[in-house]
Amino acid sequence: MTEDLHFEKLTTVKQLNDDHYENCTFKNCHFTQGDFSNISFIDCEFIDCNLSNARVTNTAFKTVKFEQSKLIGIHFEDCNTFLLDLCFTDCTLNISSFYQLNLKKSVFTNCSLHEVDFTETNLTDASFTYCDFIAAIFENTNLEKADFRTSTNYAIRPDKNRVKGAQFSADGLAGLLYHHQIKIS
Repeated sequence: MTEDLHFEKLTTVKQLNDDHYENCTFKNCHFTQGDFSNISFIDCEFIDCNLSNARVTNTAFKTVKFEQSKLIGIHFEDCNTFLLDLCFTDCTLNISSFYQLNLKKSVFTNCSLHEVDFTETNLTDASFTYCDFIAAIFENTNLEKADFRTSTNYAIRPDKNRVKGAQFSADGLAGLLYHHQIKIS
C-alpha cells in the first residue's frame, strides 16, 4: 500500500509500483490509454492529469477528486462500484460512460460532458454546476433532486427519466421539451 505521496509528471501507469494508493496526489501526469485495472485509489486527487481512453476494469475510486483533468472515452461502468465516490472540477469527460452507476450526490463543476452516457445512472442529488451536456444521453436515469440550474445544452426527456425535484433554469426549458419539436423564444 502506498500512502500520503505526491506523484508528478508521470508518463505511464507502469510507473505506479503498487495496486493500492491512499491519500495520494497525482499532478500533471499523462496516463493516456493506461491500464488502471485492479488498482485502488482511496482519498486521492488527480490534478491536471490526462487519463483519456484509460482502462478502468475493476478499478476502485473511493472518494477521488479529479481537477482540470482530461478523462475522455473512459468506461466508468467497468470500475469497482463498491464505495464508488467521484468528484469532477474543470474536467473534460467527453465520450465517457457512467452506464448504470450509482453516482448519488456526485459533484460535477464546470465540466464538458459531450456525448457522455448516463443511461440508467442514479444521479439523485447530483450537482452539475456550469456543465455542458452537448449530445449527452439520459435514458431511464434517476435525476431526482439533481441540480442543472447553471448547466447548458442538455436534452432530457422527463417522460423517459425520473426528474422529480430536479432543478433547471428557465433558460434550460428547451432541453426538456426538445422532443416535442416546439419552438421556444
